[in-house]
Amino acid sequence: MSKNLRELAEITAAEIQDILGITHETHPKEIADAIEKSIIKAVVDERQRCINVAKDYLDDDAEKAKRVADEISRVRSVLITNLSAMR
Repeated sequence: MSKNLRELAEITAAEIQDILGITHETHPKEIADAIEKSIIKAVVDERQRCINVAKDYLDDDAEKAKRVADEISRVRSVLITNLSAMR
């Protein structure tokens, strides 16, 4: 079952509202927006961490490290573009 980030944020928002015992009419969009924003930030931060690990691991081979870091950066850019398009 594949769901996009927004659907997952909305499902999580509904679950949080259930846990807190509040109705689903109480700021559902704002809660889903906050969850979605947190997930995006976590993904972007993790991509940056991957870049740093690749650079550290491949430090002796600067060319290979640069290619790996460039590829991670390219994927990160595509990810951010796709996530932004979902808004």
